This record gives sequence, C-alpha cells and structure tokens, in this order.
Amino acid sequence: MTSGAVEVLDLRSKHRTLPPRPGHATVATMKTEMPAAARAELAPGGKLRAALNLANFLLVRKTPEGPRGIVPDIAAEIGRRAGVPVELVGYESPGQVADAAPGGAWDVAFIGAEPARAASVAFSAAYLEIEATYLVPAGSAIRALEEVDRPGVRIAASARSAYDLYLGRTLKHAQLERAEGLDASFELFASRGLEALSGLRPRLMQDLGKLPGARILEGRFTAVQQAIGTPKARAAAAAWLRAFAEEIKASGLVAELIARHAVRGVSVAPPAA
Repeated sequence: MTSGAVEVLDLRSKHRTLPPRPGHATVATMKTEMPAAARAELAPGGKLRAALNLANFLLVRKTPEGPRGIVPDIAAEIGRRAGVPVELVGYESPGQVADAAPGGAWDVAFIGAEPARAASVAFSAAYLEIEATYLVPAGSAIRALEEVDRPGVRIAASARSAYDLYLGRTLKHAQLERAEGLDASFELFASRGLEALSGLRPRLMQDLGKLPGARILEGRFTAVQQAIGTPKARAAAAAWLRAFAEEIKASGLVAELIARHAVRGVSVAPPAA
C-alpha cells in the first residue's frame, strides 16, 4: 500500500470463541451488555468497521486465512456482542488510523492512547502494554536509559508511533530523527550512524541481529498503552468500550489471547484508576 492507503481485510469466522482455561472466563460468560445506543454508534452501517495498525506485528499478523492475532480476536468479540459482522480496515501506521477518525472511516480502532490522538479519538484505558526502549550501536558509550537524553544524541524513531509522540513531548536535549515506518527508522539509524534507535522491545530484538555488537538498553522509557478507541463524538460507544476494556482484563481474556498467539514483550495493562 502507498502512504495513506486503506486496505479492507476479510475477517473469517467472525464468531470465533476461545477454548477455556481453568480460572478464566470465556467470551460466553462475559457480562458487559451492549446498550442499543452503543450498538447504533459502533455499527451505524450494520457492520463493525475495525481499524487495524498493520505495522504492529505483535497484535496483528496477516495470514492466507485473513488477519490473525490479539486485535482481530478482540474485534471479533465486539462484533459478537453487537450481533453484527466485522470488517477489518488496515492502515500502514497508527498515525493514519488517527487521521481517519474525523471522517468516520472506521467505528472502532486499536492503537496506542496518546494525547495527540485524543482530539479525534475517545479511548478506553489501556488493555495491554508494550515496553519501549533503545537500541545502541556497537561501541556506544551509552549504558543506561538516562544517558540518552543528552545534547548531541540523535534518536531514530518511526514517525507518529506512540513512542515517537511520547519522546516528542518529553525529550529535553536529544534530537529526534523520524522516518516513515519501522524498517525505515532502522535504516535511518544504521545508515546515518545515529546514537540510538527507539522502538518496542520485541521489534528491537529482531533488529539486534542485524548489527553485530549492538545492545538493547535495560528498562523502558515508556510503555505504550494499547487501547480501544472510537471517533470522539460517539459518547455511548466510548462508555461501553471503557467498560469492555476493563472486563477483558479482569476476566483473563487479554492474558488468554497473549498466550494463545504466543506474543512476547507485552503484558496485560493494570485496571483503570
């Protein structure tokens, strides 16, 4: 796809359920009922259009049978609650998902909850967290996270990712250099000899093998808060999604999906305050 393009993806077996595990609720036993007002806002056209950030390989993966992963399964459960079919709409980046919200191109989305996106998207609390940290090249004098935000340090970032937005509002001395997409940010880091590459820890683990001697710093500078959103004006839908996000954490469904899809480097978010 070219930048800004939308890909409509087929969701097969939209009423899939998960096998039970001892001590965990299944989707059939969940109790957050969907009021008629929320259903009308979530499926105004008779179907649930769920926006996916295709760049987040931890939560969505494309297979010959259609998209699979944690996010498609949660979208399928929302569609089951609403009693409507689900259409997955793929975007190349989370920024593109947020950009499409005011135009009503989707009904529910699964991206990081960042203040810059909250003007057009009403978010639930996070249902899942992903650690973000830095990769540094061989021979780097940087040994710890607190040594990165210093004059003369250039940090590569995937433009408008949740961690890029976080760094953009918190860095005081280091310079952000942005590229469009994860692969491009790595190429920018490697080709220009930048001092650090920001990213989600699972992705940085993949990049580590491409650069002999490179290191990933211990700890995290933030944890990306993966949340469920709906266009800002849909108050009833937003209220229901907030309750739904808390339920799927408390019931064990998010943990079940993490285990089912064998995703490493993510964790269930804590309950909302």
